[in-house]
Amino acid sequence: MASPLQADVVIVGSGVAGALAAARLARSGLQVLILEAGKPVDRSQAVQNFWNAAIKVPECAYPIQPEATHPTTDRPGDWYQQEGPDFFKSTYLKVVGGTTWHWLGTCLRLLPSDFQLQTLHGRGVDWPIVYSDLEPYYLQAEHALGVSGDSDHDLGSPRSGAFLLPPIPQSYLDRTLTQALKDTRFQVQATPQARNSVVHDQRPPCCGSSSCIPVCPVQAKYDATVHLKQAQAAGARLLDQSTVVQLVPDAQGRIRSARFRRWDQSEGEVQAPIFVLACHAIETPRLLLASKSEAWPRGLANRSDQVGRNLMDHPVQLSWALSHDPVYPYRGPLSTSGIENLRDGGFRGDRSAYRIEIGNDGWNWPTGAPLTLAAQMAGRGLSAADLDRALAHETSRHLRLTALTEQLPEADNRVTLDATKTDYYGVPLPHIHYRVGDYARQGMQQARQDHGEIFGQLQASAIQHATDFFGAGHIMGTCRMGSDPDHSVVDAQLRSHDHQNLFILGSSVFPTGGTANPSLTIAALSLRAAEAIEKQFRAQQ
Repeated sequence: MASPLQADVVIVGSGVAGALAAARLARSGLQVLILEAGKPVDRSQAVQNFWNAAIKVPECAYPIQPEATHPTTDRPGDWYQQEGPDFFKSTYLKVVGGTTWHWLGTCLRLLPSDFQLQTLHGRGVDWPIVYSDLEPYYLQAEHALGVSGDSDHDLGSPRSGAFLLPPIPQSYLDRTLTQALKDTRFQVQATPQARNSVVHDQRPPCCGSSSCIPVCPVQAKYDATVHLKQAQAAGARLLDQSTVVQLVPDAQGRIRSARFRRWDQSEGEVQAPIFVLACHAIETPRLLLASKSEAWPRGLANRSDQVGRNLMDHPVQLSWALSHDPVYPYRGPLSTSGIENLRDGGFRGDRSAYRIEIGNDGWNWPTGAPLTLAAQMAGRGLSAADLDRALAHETSRHLRLTALTEQLPEADNRVTLDATKTDYYGVPLPHIHYRVGDYARQGMQQARQDHGEIFGQLQASAIQHATDFFGAGHIMGTCRMGSDPDHSVVDAQLRSHDHQNLFILGSSVFPTGGTANPSLTIAALSLRAAEAIEKQFRAQQ
């Protein structure tokens, strides 16, 4: 193995957390090195992969490489080794830019009450910070990602400034629902999203391709390559196709180096004063646990035995129906509005809150329509003209509602290392124990009632509710932050309690999940942590 590489800060992972931190630190003059397990994505090829895929799951645009394997929606058990009682269904990517390639783009803030769930409702735990601590960084994150939103409505999260871009126009379906629900308790609001509504950052506005998941063909939707390019322009180095397999501490517990393996199985090592893990809420605890040694028998950063525990998602209640009148789905971004006024209340002591996402994608998520419907109708012996009319009549009335519920942290919901199976580099695969829990399931039950009430306002028929939960793709909680080193992994600055030169970024640090899609909170926390990282680096010099 060649002599170790050197840097001021090493960042493991090139998704939104790592990319934002890298750009901020590189611009401040630090020598930043980013290690990424996957390879760069060719956007045009990804679009072609999506069109060619028979099963259009979120990962279909990104063929799995044996050197950078990750879970897929249709076959998560190939990567996750699961023991139940429920099947963990959310996934992530290993590519340059991370999972922002196939995220929806929703950019909601947590509510102030989400930071004090234990104090206010006797559930879960409190965060070691409050909303006001993070609010300035939420605004910075919205501007960094180019969030389009309606500044006249804060959606329950007070703002110190306006959105950078005007809101994405609401769809015909959104406006129809707004009218139908105007005298009810359901308030339809435009959803803030990291998607250009106008030309911004040398990227075009959204052109309504309806393929946000898995790929935006024109990069109107933000992905982390935006900030990776900024980081590289400021001097950061990116080593892709380089999987970190071990962190090595010194006798005082400071991380001395990271060892990595390239796709050709050659080995490398990098040394730095500060290390940052930003490799998602499954891979981060996996790496820490795999770095165990005689001095650290539980793995690194794990004297509290909290690494890998408290795995959370936003378990999804999916419902669909046929509206009485056409609402014309299958156009524009997959969602442009939601119902956000169900995210808080005294009921949170008994059952989960949730937000309701209004889908512009019709029945695509639950049934694979319109392609599956076309295949079914093709067997009815209809003429071409009659088939066209029948398809238009039904698909124009497709409705989809999705309730994203709040899951409580539970210590037994955890990621550990599998005892028998390993990856391409010999690192044990993630072993998962997971259950949704009664709190979220009671929220899902209430969501079904709410969905039925909403459908009733549209005089909908053929109402269907999924009988089991779906994964939201919001993996959280496996290295949670806290003030007490005995019950958490990192402090309020996202610095490891056990290793003073190790920071952990991403949704793994969330003590609770709230009901907001996590990416904006990830971004805000990462920008806040970048300040602490720079300050610590300067103090050491």
